[in-house]
Amino acid sequence: MNPRILLSCGEPSGDLYAGALTRELRALAPGVAVAGLGGPELAAAGGQLLADYRGLAVTGLTEAIAKVPRSIRLLRQLVQWAREERPSVLVAIDFPDFNFPLARRLRNLGIRVVYYISPQIWAWRPGRLRTIRAIADRMLVIFPFEEEIYRRGGVPVEFVGHPLVDLAEPSAPRDAFLRRLGLAPQAPTVAILPGSRPNEVGRILPDLLTAAEQIRRRVPGTQFVIARAPHLGDGLFRIATSRGLSSAVVIEGETNAVLASADLALTASGTATVQTAIHDTPMVVVYRLSPLTYLLGRRLVKLDTFGMVNLIAGERIVPELIQGGFTPEAVADEAVSMLTDGARAARVREGLARVRARLGGPGASRRAAEAILKLA
Repeated sequence: MNPRILLSCGEPSGDLYAGALTRELRALAPGVAVAGLGGPELAAAGGQLLADYRGLAVTGLTEAIAKVPRSIRLLRQLVQWAREERPSVLVAIDFPDFNFPLARRLRNLGIRVVYYISPQIWAWRPGRLRTIRAIADRMLVIFPFEEEIYRRGGVPVEFVGHPLVDLAEPSAPRDAFLRRLGLAPQAPTVAILPGSRPNEVGRILPDLLTAAEQIRRRVPGTQFVIARAPHLGDGLFRIATSRGLSSAVVIEGETNAVLASADLALTASGTATVQTAIHDTPMVVVYRLSPLTYLLGRRLVKLDTFGMVNLIAGERIVPELIQGGFTPEAVADEAVSMLTDGARAARVREGLARVRARLGGPGASRRAAEAILKLA
């Protein structure tokens, strides 16, 4: 009997990994059926989209409250599907506030659970390790330091490597890409990655654009490419044209080409920092939550550093400007330093090389698929 797999992800990066995983599952087991909560990447890979995650993912504790009714409806829908279709295994991709209760309910139905892409238990809410031990038959992690955490916690675990190592391929070389955008390949180029969720972009992009204006005044000729995550509303990016930054271009769906063509990135904290490191691009990491969310969450966070590349490196190799520290002036100062100080940029690139070495080699999605099929 061909395995049937229920997959659940709730944000763009999870959908990207779900698509890559589904392609590998279907290559290894051509008769496998994959269905679940996902988005366009899962659907394009041949998975059956039971529900679309878009509009479900937000950042922050307070912002998530408004999404509770829809989350409950989707949870009931997936549980009912599992009760009727009896999948061999649930693959939960990060997104713990939704996937924890889903996994718990499916375990009660006798369905095995693989958790792929760990919640950040090493950063905050470490008590979630107990929940994972109770709900997951196996944990598949993408960062090397996570393996020991789960092993010590008594959770069966396997480090499979980071799927972005395979997925971070630019669509065109720098010269061709920038010329297509009407930009000069020889000019200093700065990538702007303001996040993938609407509330992130709304809080982060305006100050990054103000910083861009200051950078251009201090480093004349600098040009900017804004990487727009798919499926975000046009209104979020109108500010980019209203500022009159003639050297700024907004482009959707080509983040890897943007990063591969940039001398520097101004990026929201998150998966994008790993993607930036893979392209060997120095970066300034920024983030801002609503004041109430930050006040509530800061008490729970155990770390002094937030950027994923710094966590993987075990040291602060790129600057982080978080909450009150994230100002246009601070961003511009760090950016101008890296654009004009070749020695500093070289040190950053040395640190990024160490990060890339720790992400594992190519084939992460294939290794994850093999582990899932063994359990299924």
